[in-house]
Amino acid sequence: MPITIDLADEAATTRLGAVIARLLRAGDAVCLTGPLGAGKSTLARGLIRALTRPDEDVPSPTFTLVQFYEAAELSLAHFDLYRLAGPDEVEEVGLDEALDNGAVLIEWPERLEGHLPADRLDIEIAIVASGRVAKLTPYGAWEGRTIEF
Repeated sequence: MPITIDLADEAATTRLGAVIARLLRAGDAVCLTGPLGAGKSTLARGLIRALTRPDEDVPSPTFTLVQFYEAAELSLAHFDLYRLAGPDEVEEVGLDEALDNGAVLIEWPERLEGHLPADRLDIEIAIVASGRVAKLTPYGAWEGRTIEF
């Protein structure tokens, strides 16, 4: 069942990332959608820094397609598929291997065209007059996890 969370500012978006990080397990995917400037990278940065350390350098993987992070209990691969030409290129960037070795965070998952991981949390961020709204939809192993924000 989807839940909706109001994100009044950048700090709230970062905090949501940290909340999601605490629930993340090996084999999980978090898929971020929304228009340019909606806050996908801000949420990703909050999640990654909550897993690693607060001052972790978190560059956008727009040009490299993927960045890898090692946390004490979990490896994380951050994919930005904006530049992906088609879903057949997913094998080339190592998504399946990353899921086998830890968790993945995917910006622009719509580029996968129906090849999304089964155990995932979809987060759609929309820009509204009061800031941002995040709609969280769990699938597979994410169903039943309590997200308290």
